Amino acid sequence: MERFNTQQQLRKEEHDTLSKLRQMPVESLNLEAISIATNLYRSAQRLRVKMETEVLSSYKLSWTAFSILYDLWVWGKLETRKIAELSGISTATASNVIKTLEKKGFCSKSIDTRDRRLVFVTITESGKQAIEALYPKFHKGETELITGMTKEEQKTLTGLLRKVADNLHTS
Repeated sequence: MERFNTQQQLRKEEHDTLSKLRQMPVESLNLEAISIATNLYRSAQRLRVKMETEVLSSYKLSWTAFSILYDLWVWGKLETRKIAELSGISTATASNVIKTLEKKGFCSKSIDTRDRRLVFVTITESGKQAIEALYPKFHKGETELITGMTKEEQKTLTGLLRKVADNLHTS
């Protein structure tokens, strides 16, 4: 019941916000774009907080650290710039998060012998153990996102989110 009341309250707040925006002296507001961006942001933030609180806190990992560890788990070894790209963060931020993961013993760095500017990061056995312990719980949270959606709705949402991501990537 509490979840329903929270959802009702958020929908009311969205409606009230859009009503106020209609009164703003801004030319040609696209209220649908505002609504989509706001809901996308709120959904992402809620997911991030939920996962960091319920799953990642057991290893004292941030969302970004988990994302990097996950990519290393999947790919084994990645160059720092690729890690940043995959995580949607700057190379400087990636380097700082990698340092934290390295201190935890979850990854190690190596410098390319041909081009010393290239730094590669490899997941360690300890990192593999951590991600393999965390991922089932993390995936459970992922599946909670789509509770109540049909397979067709899931596919539609995936396609629409890819379009959104593509629009952001090309601008």
